[in-house]
Amino acid sequence: MSEVGALVGETNRSMHSSGSSLPRKATAVIFDCDGVMFDSRQANIHFYNHLLEHFGLPPMKDSDVAVVHMATAQESVRHIFRGTPYVEAAQAYRTRVAYTPFIRYMSMEPGLVELLEFLRPRYGLAVATNRSNTIDEVLVSHGIKDYFDIVISSLDVRHPKPHPESIQKILSFFDLSPKQVLYVGDSQVDSDTARAAGVPFVAYKNRGLDADHHIEDLLEIKNILGME
Repeated sequence: MSEVGALVGETNRSMHSSGSSLPRKATAVIFDCDGVMFDSRQANIHFYNHLLEHFGLPPMKDSDVAVVHMATAQESVRHIFRGTPYVEAAQAYRTRVAYTPFIRYMSMEPGLVELLEFLRPRYGLAVATNRSNTIDEVLVSHGIKDYFDIVISSLDVRHPKPHPESIQKILSFFDLSPKQVLYVGDSQVDSDTARAAGVPFVAYKNRGLDADHHIEDLLEIKNILGME
C-alpha cells in the first residue's frame, strides 16, 4: 500500500474498541481529497497539461478537466490521450514526474485544519481518494498527514472509487459498520461510492448530488455530528 496510516495512541484505540460506547452514532469521518480538503483544480490542470505538452499535444478542454478531477491518474491519462499513440508512454512518464512543482497550485479548503483539530481527539479520521502516489506528498506538504489514522489511495485497492473497496478497507481498519461513519465528498463518484458502501454521505459544495447532508462549510460537519 502507498500509505496505511499509523494507529493512534491508546486513548483513541480504546475509543474504537467494541467495548466502548460513544455518545454519538458516527465514530469516524472519511474525507475525499480533491474538492473537499483542497481546491486542486488548478494543480490538476497544470499537471495534466504538462503531460500533454511533453508529448507535443494541446492542453485539455474544459470537459477533460471535469474528468480528471474525479478519475484516477491512470484513468485520466487514458482519457486525455485517447486517440493518440502515446497512452502507454504517457502512463510511464506520469509515474516519473515529480508532483512537488504542482502542489503550489493547490489551496486548502477554509476551516479544514480547525475541523481536524476539533475531530481528532473524538473521532477516527481517514482519507479515501482516487489519487495515486501523490497523496502522501500533498498531505505532508500541507502539514495534515498526522491527523489521519488511515489513507487509502487508488494504489491501495484493486477497484478505485466509485467501487466501495476503499471505504470497506477503512471500515475494516476501524472495525466499524457502515452507519458508524460519515463520508465527505464533492462529486458524483463520491456519491456513488457512498451508496455502494452503504455509508452516510455528506456532499460538500454540490447540492446537485444525492446525499444525506449538504454543506457549504466544512465546519458544518460539527453540527451534523451533534457537536454544536
